[in-house]
Amino acid sequence: MNEYEKLISLISLLNNITDYEEILRVSINKISEIVQTDIASILMLNPQTQDTIKTVIHDEKDRISGKYHLVNSTISGWVIKNKQPLFSTNLKEDKRFKSDIFSKVQIEQCICVPIISSGEITGTIVALNIASKKSFNESDLLKLQRIGNVISPYIYKNKKIQEYFSTPNLSDETLLNKYKNFGLMGRSSKFIEMLRAIDSAAKCDVKVLLQGETGTGKELIAQAIHKLSARSGNNMVTLDCGAFPPNLIESELFGHVKGSFTGAISERKGLLEESHGGTLFIDEISLLPLELQSRFLRFIQEGQFRQIGSNQVKEVNVRIIAASSSSLLKQVNEGNFREELYYRLNVYPIEIPSLRKRSDDIPLLTNIFIQNFSNEQTKKAETVDEEIMYLLLNKQWKGNIRELENFCERLVTLVSSNKSIITKECLPAEFQKELKKLKSLSASPEIMKPLETSLQEYEEQLIRIALIQNNWNQSKAAEAICIKEQTLRYKMKKLSILPPK
Repeated sequence: MNEYEKLISLISLLNNITDYEEILRVSINKISEIVQTDIASILMLNPQTQDTIKTVIHDEKDRISGKYHLVNSTISGWVIKNKQPLFSTNLKEDKRFKSDIFSKVQIEQCICVPIISSGEITGTIVALNIASKKSFNESDLLKLQRIGNVISPYIYKNKKIQEYFSTPNLSDETLLNKYKNFGLMGRSSKFIEMLRAIDSAAKCDVKVLLQGETGTGKELIAQAIHKLSARSGNNMVTLDCGAFPPNLIESELFGHVKGSFTGAISERKGLLEESHGGTLFIDEISLLPLELQSRFLRFIQEGQFRQIGSNQVKEVNVRIIAASSSSLLKQVNEGNFREELYYRLNVYPIEIPSLRKRSDDIPLLTNIFIQNFSNEQTKKAETVDEEIMYLLLNKQWKGNIRELENFCERLVTLVSSNKSIITKECLPAEFQKELKKLKSLSASPEIMKPLETSLQEYEEQLIRIALIQNNWNQSKAAEAICIKEQTLRYKMKKLSILPPK
């Protein structure tokens, strides 16, 4: 897919997005794809004060820190002041800046172009290169300018920037309640950001690429996108490339005619045909065999295919949602995934955050899982004590939400039927050891959390335990923790603490 096809793809997406922040997120993903930069950023300005009010960043390796934010703001400040683009192949020695201002960063090259709406600069696009093997040129500068020209009217039209400061986006509560029905639960900023992306993807009939670790709920997300799309009246069919031997995936996908190979005793429709008019969800698409990737790419380009052993061309109208637990771009660079297929699938990318990146949601998810499994096992458990919660908040959770759910089921199985709060005595031996080790490292800077986050997590668990110990009598619970009942009710609403059904 060449640069112009990618720009047309971006325009097609922006035509269907009305959420200001989602316009920025989709745009920054396309910028990184088109210019092939290490770090890409969009900085938007308050048109009245010229303060930076929104920054979105695309950084594959999560290197962003305060020093890179300083670089972004410094470069953008120069562009805004001088009202012209900036192109530098050696930023540290660039005479336009103080000699030591970039001395502590590894950045070698940068491009920054203004975003202009109605003759005024309303933001900037910044591209930074760290690795010396990459090199910007004048062509990259032109690409960024074209992208700036493309996205500017959409930002201005779909979300007039001044309105952004006074008119709220779709209510977070509305969004959370909407997706709770699809089994997507949480309250963290990362989770809400993901929901906004899902909500916009549902409105666009384009290919979606979900990338996130195993156990993050990619299939639930695909189902939500399908159910809220214009295709919801038709089937959503799933192909898990990790569940089939490579030699059977082709038959699953395209189908076969009778006698086309040993064991083909009758004709069989493929999943493409079964999902006609609807959605085909391909999980772990990185495991699609290389030789089959070429055939699948041809189908995406033409909308046509042949069953195995057949000369008859079939045509279907299918929306593709693909998912991968490993980076497809990395697979492309290693020669394990076709580059052209990657770009055809990466029309609407959504990054699914790991549980580690949305740890604020762990208390909420834990209590939901505990209560669900208690109902299934006819037990009274509603939550865990502070020590178990401490363990949960500091575990790595490599299996993400699925691992947390399994852990909660195990806890409920081990707790006695009359206990409402699961205590650390119920922990299996290996987790007792892990908790002890975590406590010994509790003062270590690398596992400490911001004070506000830690206090909120403790406050939520303290209130929940007080309510449970007082049979959800709010007056007695407030008295037990020495706060006013009105304050307790406010905090219960704020922290989404609800009595069990």
